[in-house]
Amino acid sequence: MEANIAISSEKKSAWGGGGSKPFGASYGKMMMWFFIVSDALTFSGFLAAYGLTRFKFIDSWPIADEVFTHVPFLHGDYPMYYVAFMTFVLIFSSVTMVLAVDAGHKMNKKKVTWYLFATIIGGLIFIGSQAWEWSTFIKGSYGAVKTTDGKILQFVNSDGRQIALSDFVVGERGDHLEHHTKKNGLWFEKGDAIPQYSVAQIINSYNANSNVQVRTELIDLDKKQKTILSRKEGAKQLAKAKLVVEGANLEVNEYGNTIFADFFFFITGFHGFHVLSGIIINIIIFFNVILGTYERRGHYEMVEKVGLYWHFVDLVWVFVFTFFYLV
Repeated sequence: MEANIAISSEKKSAWGGGGSKPFGASYGKMMMWFFIVSDALTFSGFLAAYGLTRFKFIDSWPIADEVFTHVPFLHGDYPMYYVAFMTFVLIFSSVTMVLAVDAGHKMNKKKVTWYLFATIIGGLIFIGSQAWEWSTFIKGSYGAVKTTDGKILQFVNSDGRQIALSDFVVGERGDHLEHHTKKNGLWFEKGDAIPQYSVAQIINSYNANSNVQVRTELIDLDKKQKTILSRKEGAKQLAKAKLVVEGANLEVNEYGNTIFADFFFFITGFHGFHVLSGIIINIIIFFNVILGTYERRGHYEMVEKVGLYWHFVDLVWVFVFTFFYLV
């Protein structure tokens, strides 16, 4: 009878609900794994939708090497360089998190503190870089025009290299706004930004410069390049221009298909929210480590749990990076 009572008491102590711990994991870690699995399914749905949509519009999908070419404080085209740097920083922060968890197992408070601090810095660099990338994407690089049938027309030089509107458009920027000033009456309070050039300026400048050609958003799948039109066909397409596009948003996209921008903002934004949440949680854990909270508890399991979340965020970025930037 005494043996049965002892066994019964031992069973009830595990998780407070009887039975053994599944896989030897605590309740907190099991709940973190449940969250990770459910969140992984959410990201999988988003990426699957992105893949199917891209396949449907494969002949007009923007080319990543032509979109993500900027590096802070540097001028020129550096395709994917900065995105690769961001990816490296985030993956390296996963390494420092592993070291923090390992130091926690050894009850080494000093190392846990420093490795957590390094993880937080890595996350801040990544989220700051993503904010800069968003800003650059929204602002745009070259400018384009949108036709009445919804097509995006870009411009290239005689070498087939894309050029900005400012490289060939004749006339002062904003000349078409000279009569729309406050001294002539209140004409504009809020709304979309006014383009720096008018459609008429662009068409006149194109006709006057024989070295400029029009490039459509349609991709030659054999050459893996966008289609460059003849001067005559380019003028014909420009005649249908209705809107000057500078940058990208949820309605227009100078780089090509607008749906690309929609997915970019949604999926990278959703991932960025996860990174920001992880940074905030890491900061809370960091101060708890400094205050000795986990030393008094006799374990650093909380560091391990937040580490699981951080590794998941890093792994998701690997898939996002592959889908958006590499494929």
